[in-house]
Formats: sequence, C-alpha cells, structure tokens
Amino acid sequence: MSVMRAVMLMFDTLSRGFLSPYGADPGLTPNFSRLADRSCTFDRFYGGSMPCMPARRELHTGRYNFLHRSWGPLEPFDFSCFQALDGAGVYAHLVSDHSHYWEDGGATYHNRYSSWEGFRGQEGDRWAPRDVVEGLPGDMSPLQKSKGPSPLQHEANKRRQPAERDMSTVQTVDAGIDFLESHAGRDGWMLQIECFDPHEPFYVPQKYREAVGLVEPPRLNWPAYAAVDAGVHADELEECRREYAALVAMCDAQLGRVLDAFDEHGLWEDTLLIVNTDHGFLLGEHGYLGKNFWPMHQEIIHTPFFIHVPGAAEGVRSAELCQTIDIAPTLLDWFGVEPAVDMDGASLLPVAREGAAGHEHALFGAHGNHVCVTDGDYVYMRAAAREDNEPFVECTLMPTNIRGFFSREQLDSAELVGGDRFSNGWPYLKCRSRTYMNSHGFGNSLWDVRDGEERIEDAGIEERMISALVDGMRAVEAPAEEFERLGLSV
Repeated sequence: MSVMRAVMLMFDTLSRGFLSPYGADPGLTPNFSRLADRSCTFDRFYGGSMPCMPARRELHTGRYNFLHRSWGPLEPFDFSCFQALDGAGVYAHLVSDHSHYWEDGGATYHNRYSSWEGFRGQEGDRWAPRDVVEGLPGDMSPLQKSKGPSPLQHEANKRRQPAERDMSTVQTVDAGIDFLESHAGRDGWMLQIECFDPHEPFYVPQKYREAVGLVEPPRLNWPAYAAVDAGVHADELEECRREYAALVAMCDAQLGRVLDAFDEHGLWEDTLLIVNTDHGFLLGEHGYLGKNFWPMHQEIIHTPFFIHVPGAAEGVRSAELCQTIDIAPTLLDWFGVEPAVDMDGASLLPVAREGAAGHEHALFGAHGNHVCVTDGDYVYMRAAAREDNEPFVECTLMPTNIRGFFSREQLDSAELVGGDRFSNGWPYLKCRSRTYMNSHGFGNSLWDVRDGEERIEDAGIEERMISALVDGMRAVEAPAEEFERLGLSV
C-alpha cells in the first residue's frame, strides 16, 4: 500500500526574477537551486486572481475569483479542496503567519483545515499595542509607506520580534518542521507551511542585509504603492530592491530547513512537495511600486513554481502554461479524492510525470482592473470601456472587505439572484462594488512576453487574444456586467 503525503510551502510576494533557478545570483538563493534539482521547475506559471485572499480562494476552490469578487472570504457555497481532503480522511494542517486569514475579509479559510496554527506580527497585523510607539523612524524616503495605522502597527510589532528566532516566518517554519518530525512515520496527511515573507515591509535581520551590501538603517523597505521616476529615485529603488533581496535570502534559508527535513526523514521517496507563491511585486519596473493598481506586468503575475512528484523526473523544467487554479485539483488527484464540483484548473501531476499539456490560455487580473489573457507567448490586457468603470458588481453571500463590511450604499444596491456555476447553485447577492482601481486610463494593450516583456501592435494577434478572452470568460460564466464593463459581447 503506497504512502500518501504532501507538503506545500507557500511564500507571499515571491518574485521569480530574484531566484537562482530563474537566472538570479545563485549565491543569494542556494536552497532554491537545491529545490530545483529535486523538482520540476515551471517556466510559464501564472497567478490568476490578485492579490492575497483572492489568490487563496483560487487555492481552495480551483476556480478564478477576480471576475466575480474582490478581496473576501470563502463563501458558504464554495468548495474547498482542503475541507474535501479532511472529509476523505486526509489530515490537513495549516501553519501560517499570514494575518489576513484572521481579518473580516479572510476569516473563513483557515477553518477549512483539520487544524491550524497562526503566528502574529506581520505587516500591519493589529497585534502589539501601537500607542507605545512615538512615531516612525526618521530619514525615510518619500516613497516609503507612512500613511494610515499600519506603519505604526509594524513598528509596535517589531518590538516583539527583536531576533530572527522571534520573527513570525521563522516561527511558522518551526511549527511546520515540528509537524514533519511528528508525522514522518504516518500516512494520509497534508501540511501547508505558509509564510507571509517576502511580502512588504521588508523587515529582515541585519546579517541578510549585509550580505547584499546594506549597512545603514533602511530608508525604503515598505514601498508605498505609487508611480515612480526611476531616474530621479534610482538610488532609493536600488536600496529597496536590495532590502527585498535580503528578505528573499532569509526565505531561502527557511526553505533550506524544510529541504533538510525532507532529507532527514526520507520524504522525497513518497511525499509530494509544492513550493509556490501568490504573486510578485513591482520594485520600480515600468515606473511603479507595488501591485493591484497597475497593469498586471510579468513581474507581478508570472510566478515561480516548483513541484516534486515522487517517482517523476527531477531537475527538469516545464514550459507548459499552468496557474494557481491547478493546485487544488493537483492535491485532490494526489490523494485520489474526487472534487464535488467542476474546476477551472486541472491536475499538474500529468504535466510533471509525462509532460502533458497545460492550458491553451490563462486568465488573470484584479477585480475591477484589467482582465488579462495569455497563451504563454503574448498577453492581452483589456481595460474598462468607461471612465467610471461601470457596471461593476460583487457576487457574494459574505459582504466583507479586507478589514470591514460592505457599505450601506453597496448593500442598498444588493439584489438576490438565482444560483449559477459560480455559486454551485446557491442564490447569492449581487451588489455594486467599490471602484478604487481603474484600468480605463491605461487602455487596452498587447504584450510579447516570450523574452521579457515588450508592448506591440499586431491586429491579428490582438483579435485572436480577444477571442480567447471572451471564450475564457464565458467558460467560467463571468457576470454579464463584467462583459459590459470591458465593452465585450456576452
């Protein structure tokens, strides 16, 4: 009887361009190189729904989120692969320091696992009392995030994490390794080790900063989401990239600890290993800092992905087009559990084992921003047809945002509509969404991404990509309002 076990190590905001298997300095991430030697490395892997919690909804459901919903929790009608594993007798355990799981817009995800452990203190996690902080550090760059309560909250949280062993990423990996050590001789389990790093702010022990040439206290380690002039701010942006690189190096060290556990307990022989992320980040490329608000450039959405399938070839690469929506069906396939609903994704096991084909096209975007499609060679970004970004709706039974509830205005607009594929037959509320991202000003665009990213004009390719976009939206039954918002026919 075969042993069935799986580990998924997930980092947040991990940019492929900083990893040695994707061409970066091998001295910065030796453990990612070590991982690649034992895995299939994917060269055309894409996120789907941006950013954090929309990506995690894809992780659970195997379906796109962004065409129907913004940042929000799992819905009562959603199918969760982790809950399905638990129901089939596979023990699914989550360890994470991703504080958005415990907020209004994410509070239903972690309870789908058999058990979970959480660690506090990342980003603006409302944890340590911030009234003890007198103010923000001096000598900050004007590009540093300084508005709102989160920067002060971060300063308060740091006081409880003075050493590397106190940092929540390290504690998260500690808990994951504890699980591996106690379960190495057991069968029928799945472990998700989810680290918020290297998401901003780039808070990292000095030894990693020194390794990338940073000696002075950080001036720009929590970049505000803003347009930037790379010429004017060249020195600051270089510092910012080094701060990020230092945190990536710390993440690499934590990856190394997990790989050591695989070596020590002989897990390579029978345990599936996935190492992934939700999205990347712009660090001045294309004139922007951040994500979400800007066109979905390759640095944001073209992500690293590694999978070790016991018995399959190691140290190989795949050029197949695959996405986050494929992870849920992969886990179910590995454990022999049938999904109760159809998914937008497909299992990656045949891709890794036999070189099977991936997707012909993939959709991606953020709710209310561009809706994009790629075939792996080209990306087409479709913008809002109207400056007001209307009509624009949320489809939900859980009317919450990241840290709060829908407004009275939104709820006044709510209409109960009949069930459909998106809601697995459940009726749900359709109401107006908040417009805080607007692609109209950027317009539609076509990009050649075969070697980097270059904006092009080609009517034939554009027509083909528009057709693929419409077909993809129809296949997942995107709301009629979304077609109208983009100026497309249903």
